[in-house]
Amino acid sequence: MLVSLSIRDVVLIARLDLSFGDGLGVLTGETGAGKSILLDSLGLTLGARADSGLVRAGAERLSVTAAFDIGRDHPAHAILAEQDMAETEDQLVLRRAVNADGRSRAWVNDQPCSVGLLRRLGETLVEVHGQFDTHGLLDPGTHRAVLDAHGALGSHLIACRAAWDAWRAAARAHAAALRDLEQARAHEDHLRVMLADLEALNPKPEEEAALAEKRTRLMNGEKLAEGLNGALSALSQPTDVEAALRSAQRHLERLGDAAGPALGPIAEGLERAAIEVAEARAALDHAAADVDLDPRHLDQVEERLFALRGLARKHGVAVDDLCDLTARTRASLDALEDEGGAVAGLAKAEQTAREAYLTAARALSAARTSAATTLDTAVNGELPPLKLDKARFATRVEPMDERDWGPEGLDRVAFQVATNPGTAPGAIHKIASGGELARFMLALKVVLARASTIPTLVFDEVDTGIGGATAAAVGERLARLARDVQVLVVTHSPQVAATGHHHWRVEKAAGDDAPVTRVVRLADEERREEIARMLAGATVTAEARAAAETLLQHAGTAQLDLDLATGSQAP
Repeated sequence: MLVSLSIRDVVLIARLDLSFGDGLGVLTGETGAGKSILLDSLGLTLGARADSGLVRAGAERLSVTAAFDIGRDHPAHAILAEQDMAETEDQLVLRRAVNADGRSRAWVNDQPCSVGLLRRLGETLVEVHGQFDTHGLLDPGTHRAVLDAHGALGSHLIACRAAWDAWRAAARAHAAALRDLEQARAHEDHLRVMLADLEALNPKPEEEAALAEKRTRLMNGEKLAEGLNGALSALSQPTDVEAALRSAQRHLERLGDAAGPALGPIAEGLERAAIEVAEARAALDHAAADVDLDPRHLDQVEERLFALRGLARKHGVAVDDLCDLTARTRASLDALEDEGGAVAGLAKAEQTAREAYLTAARALSAARTSAATTLDTAVNGELPPLKLDKARFATRVEPMDERDWGPEGLDRVAFQVATNPGTAPGAIHKIASGGELARFMLALKVVLARASTIPTLVFDEVDTGIGGATAAAVGERLARLARDVQVLVVTHSPQVAATGHHHWRVEKAAGDDAPVTRVVRLADEERREEIARMLAGATVTAEARAAAETLLQHAGTAQLDLDLATGSQAP
């Protein structure tokens, strides 16, 4: 939820720091006091378009910082992880600065970021509903996901996505096999010549390194022979080293116990030396015998090595890849001789996967249709008290063309409304207007609150064009909605204001050089006076104060009833 909002040099606000809590917060004030400035400032931290006209006159730049408490499962964590950005465990801080020349900068947890990233994060944190709102639930692109969340269709979605992935994988395998087969048919003669060349040479794995090593030995055969023979001669001439060690060992053995234990280590050392000399001589003999001085063998190795390298250059591969090239070429020709049998098998596998996807997707479609019915019933039940008794809400679930199918199924979902009896429903953002739009959103949000991952909702002028019992119903629904999410509402309605858990008054005051906007958090007595002002206008009467007290008491009673019904405590 939104924890704090710090504003510097925005229009009429020089410096303002606000703290927010959970539940329902209301902002009231006369028209022109600056309530829209607060929403514009919050919008900047959520990635809204920057406007240099928001910079306070005489200031070089504006700055707005919003801090949010988010849970461990909030989608913002995944977005930050995608960007390899560090994050605090419990709080997310978004900051935006706009210069007087219109240039804008953004930060997330004090790390520079793009405004696009700020916007992505903002869409997961706050949803604003007002007369001119064009995102959130008014974006048809969100309706399918909202319906799925409302209907708790997670298991259907998982099955559909898995079936889609399996179908796509099967289709890719089939398509690749078809391409390979077509290429093989187009180049069959070339492939047969290539395979003949490869099989004639019959390359072996890692043969190049072995041949290069053998070539080096053959090229240095005389030098090797000379060195090995010299080493053997050193061990045997003018004295046989091994025989000398054995002789010394026998002399010590004849002494027996005469010298005591002191000679034991010496005798053991002579024994080890004699054994190692014998092993070294045997190894030298073997190595000397292996020295190949036949120049014909060097020619054969070089001819083989150069042939392998030439064939590799011819086909554009490394020498060590010739074996794999041989296998692929043989497989391509085998596929041709098989008359596409393997391709037919892959085509069958693709068809089977497609049918499995359609089964899962149709089950999801059926579940969506059922969820749409329950959603429509619930939302339509919320409309009459909101002075929308002649309106009708409908969720349209319709099949898409196959080219539009995807991991989320076969359906296009759209929320539609009809505001007059007998008229066909149309897109909610095109049919509803003014205050109707915000009240439709309120009805939807009351029904969908528990399924939403967005922790903060803002309603701007939700009470436009209504009053009395209808305004009281709006306030009651806002309070009910605030049981599940944080709600902030800008209102001119005393009935709505009376239902708030927190109340701020936005007012314009005289500054040193120009008017300034101030925001005051109201205590209980101040709330009564503000609501009385909203009821009476410029002159607050005793009757207005009594009416304000009645509204507050009624809101408190309604809140208590809601607490008893839900088994919860007021914020």
